[in-house]
Amino acid sequence: MDFYARSGLDGVLALGTTGEGIMFSMDERRFAADEFVTSAHHRLAVVVHCGAQTTHDTVVLAEHAAAHGADGVAVIPPPYFALDAEAIWRHLDAAAHACDPLPFYIYEFAARSGYSVPIDVITRLQSSAPNLAGLKVSDSPFEPVRPYLIPGLDVFIGAEGLICQGLEAGAAGAVSGLAAAFPELTIDAVRSATPDASARAARVRSSIEPFPFQSALKFILTHRGVVINDAVRAPLRTLDGEQRHALSALIEDPAGEIAELLAA
Repeated sequence: MDFYARSGLDGVLALGTTGEGIMFSMDERRFAADEFVTSAHHRLAVVVHCGAQTTHDTVVLAEHAAAHGADGVAVIPPPYFALDAEAIWRHLDAAAHACDPLPFYIYEFAARSGYSVPIDVITRLQSSAPNLAGLKVSDSPFEPVRPYLIPGLDVFIGAEGLICQGLEAGAAGAVSGLAAAFPELTIDAVRSATPDASARAARVRSSIEPFPFQSALKFILTHRGVVINDAVRAPLRTLDGEQRHALSALIEDPAGEIAELLAA
């Protein structure tokens, strides 16, 4: 959190996709949420991802985040079952009320949940949950993102290469997995709002994606002076020796964009 505060980020989404939140037990998630809030020391906003497989667990996590100093709650609908619109609305409505009056954000990521949140669910939630503040939309390409840019809601773009397009269409900013290791790339993409900055962030992400992504970002953080190891919760894969060697070569390549970032 010190690293992120120094970087100039406005806040963090704790326990999201890159943060492996869905992999942890309820007790671990509550403990981690408390540690994020405490470590932020009000220097950064902390929005806690509370999406879980059941409505009960999601509500418990949302209530905990609201009671322990979080600045907001985000929820991705449960994966596995192909829920209909009524079930999705009931789930999100319960989660929003559990953290009310804390700002509530829908985490739309069809590639992870297995389905998209219907637009009519969101408009219904605007009426039933006054604390609905916005969405994080991690879909790609831009066409599936466009319908979620709903007036009155703050929408944060997840795919780094779409940040410029999203801002031009009314998005409020970005919540980027890549920012876990390279916050300056997301900051530049949002503040400059240029196609070149978004494309640069997308290129760096693409260069890392051949590796186990969560582990690779932690490995890069160690090169940036953050005291962390690259272990992840199985069945996610931790980098092996060969992958660590290859990733080291990538980030130390003097002609590469990553080496340029680390040297700055």
